[in-house]
Amino acid sequence: MTYSSEAAFAAKRVSVIVPSYNPDEKLASVVSGLEDAGFDDIIVINDGSSPDRLKYFPDPAAHPGLTLLTHEVNRGKGAALKTAFEWFIKNRQDREGVVTADGDAQHRVSDILACAEDMLSSGQLVLGARDFSLPDVPPRSRMGNRITSAVFLVLCGLRVTDTQTGLRAIPAAALPSLCRVNGDRYEYETNMLLALNGYGIKYHEHRIETVYIEENQTSHFRPVRDSLRIYALILKFLLSSGAATIIDLLLFYLLSRFLPSGKYVTLEATVMARIVSSLVNFSINRNVVFRNGGSVWKTLLKYYAFAIPVMFVSAGGVSLLGHIFSANAAWLRTIFKMIIDTVIYFIGFRVQREWVFRQSPADGKKS
Repeated sequence: MTYSSEAAFAAKRVSVIVPSYNPDEKLASVVSGLEDAGFDDIIVINDGSSPDRLKYFPDPAAHPGLTLLTHEVNRGKGAALKTAFEWFIKNRQDREGVVTADGDAQHRVSDILACAEDMLSSGQLVLGARDFSLPDVPPRSRMGNRITSAVFLVLCGLRVTDTQTGLRAIPAAALPSLCRVNGDRYEYETNMLLALNGYGIKYHEHRIETVYIEENQTSHFRPVRDSLRIYALILKFLLSSGAATIIDLLLFYLLSRFLPSGKYVTLEATVMARIVSSLVNFSINRNVVFRNGGSVWKTLLKYYAFAIPVMFVSAGGVSLLGHIFSANAAWLRTIFKMIIDTVIYFIGFRVQREWVFRQSPADGKKS
């Protein structure tokens, strides 16, 4: 295939990163294709492959533009990418960015080049997006991506049509932040997307060809275990919110039942229940869900700057529904509260992730 002079110039301004674990003969064809397109700096990471697969890694002596980095044991795709990012930051200050691509030939060289050109011209992180509506896409891939895209949109405000794409063109300036993102395996690529808004990294998608070779049989993705890793942040937040909600609803019910009846009984029960449940929720979210390493008091102040208005919205909503439906029974007010707090949950995840527990570089810990 013949490439334009502009494309060849773009290829020499970026490095291509190819993480690989137990590859086959397709890895060599990927490297050769990249070289033919004009890429003269290719970083391949051997992520602890077994001895019988080492023969498939191209010899750097035969490929002047190839750098081979090695993990002694398998650490995961995320760890491999971060190893390459860190190596790039230290050794390639003259390059304007990187393009990550898979080593199983499922990314066309023309698409890798197009994403590189797009990143260089826009200055934004570019996600190579496949079309999951095509008939040859494996059903599990189509369904999994649709679910993840919907979750990202509702909970995180991320409009991404291909949440698991391995083809990403990343400006050099964004790499130090992305090295701080949590995750060593497939969940890293998901966590990277979740971190983009928090780090102020602009991004957009670039449509690429949808390729599934042999029904994606060479993929090392483990559906159950790796899916749990990918959804870990959302699941932990859900469990944290669930625990706090149970405490909140139980205390609200008991207080609504046993406090003296009065005009402000709903507000009183809401406030007292929320004080206890919010402290539980804050502690879990800070230390387990978002792993925030910043000032406790500063983070707590932001948490309650959000939680207190939410508390009054919840109490006001319950009182309003109780008035509309003439409901005085504690169990019915508790049901109203469950409905209102479910809506608040979706808003709360975004606010807490993007503002309350947002990790700053100065905190010195991974986000």
